[in-house]
Amino acid sequence: MAAPQATSTASKNAESQLQNEVQPTKRNSRYLTPEVASYFIAGGCAGAASRTVVSPLERLKIIQQVQQPTSDANYKGVWRSLIRMWNEEGFKGFMRGNGINCLRIVPYSAVQFTTYEQLKKWFTKHGSKDLDTPKRLASGALAGITSVCSTYPLDLVRSRLSIATASIPLSKQAVVPASSAIKGTSLASAYHTSSSVASSTRPSMYSPADLTIWGMTLKIMREEGGVRGLYRGLVTTAVGVAPYVGINFAAYEFLRGVITPPGKNSVVRKLSCGALAGSISQTLTYPFDVLRRKMQVAGMKGGSIKYTGALDALQSILRVEGVAGLYRGLWPNLLKVAPSIATSFFTYELVKDFLVSS
Repeated sequence: MAAPQATSTASKNAESQLQNEVQPTKRNSRYLTPEVASYFIAGGCAGAASRTVVSPLERLKIIQQVQQPTSDANYKGVWRSLIRMWNEEGFKGFMRGNGINCLRIVPYSAVQFTTYEQLKKWFTKHGSKDLDTPKRLASGALAGITSVCSTYPLDLVRSRLSIATASIPLSKQAVVPASSAIKGTSLASAYHTSSSVASSTRPSMYSPADLTIWGMTLKIMREEGGVRGLYRGLVTTAVGVAPYVGINFAAYEFLRGVITPPGKNSVVRKLSCGALAGSISQTLTYPFDVLRRKMQVAGMKGGSIKYTGALDALQSILRVEGVAGLYRGLWPNLLKVAPSIATSFFTYELVKDFLVSS
């Protein structure tokens, strides 16, 4: 009797020891569950789909944000600019920068959606508390900061690629500090150059090797202070992205409750929620986006202005272009944001539901 009892006791001890060894692994794996993986994959798919759909408008927005306001060579009007882009560069011009944009937006969107979903659970104690608007705004803002910090160098390189081949004046003969007071001469005329000068200098600034993702990255690091140059304008971007993403998520979930009540979840209604949410959030936070682009291109070799910081950039824009300068390119951006955000949310929910259900 003693031998079987001893064997049984040893077996129980071994089983208990095995459970103790497996338990930490289970506790560690709870942070990477199939549900979290579905958020990540769905977010990445949503980002890639949304940006590819509106790639021409995305590039046009960036060009209009950084071009000089008084030049005759400017891109003016949405449809005329798109036709001009097609005539000058063809379909490749429409997709210029989209490769790195997708390369950036896939991890960006994946991190953003995953962080948002996890923060919602954390703020509500996994459903034990109500998810009110302040919690949605906070979750979205933190998710936006997390995602932008993790992918910012790709965003900067994408912006440079978008404007590198555009026929807009960005060069000048001498650097004029944005904060300098110039008597008897307007600041605008001090650093604006003719389109003929821009056209003659632009091609020589970039070799074919520079117009690739890796080539542009190396060029920025070589000419603008190494790795630090890849993070030019990060603070301004984070400050602008936080309220934008927060408002975007909060507005979308609010509109879903109004436009898509139970039994009325058609595709058109879901797309409308995303389009309206994106338009509202982008309009309210657009000046931050303009500042971000200005800061990103400020360090380009041959660029028109060298800003000392975000505040200097803001003062310069208000002095030269007025308040309207903070909303330059808003119209094509709204045309881009509505279908982009609509596609993003719709794709995210579609892929997430498919992955979770399977």
